[in-house]
Amino acid sequence: MISLRHFLAMGGYSFYVWSAYGITFAILSYYAFASIRNYKRLQRRLKKLLAQQPQ
Repeated sequence: MISLRHFLAMGGYSFYVWSAYGITFAILSYYAFASIRNYKRLQRRLKKLLAQQPQ
């Protein structure tokens, strides 16, 4: 059975592998945060437009 240390070392390529995972996680986190922020902004804008609309 392979030890955890050997697995995390990735055969000598751990820096490249883990940095790629880190960069990917950071980018996906940013897109999730930006999407939620944009959704909330659009909800506020829609609410404001509907309030201005004549009955």
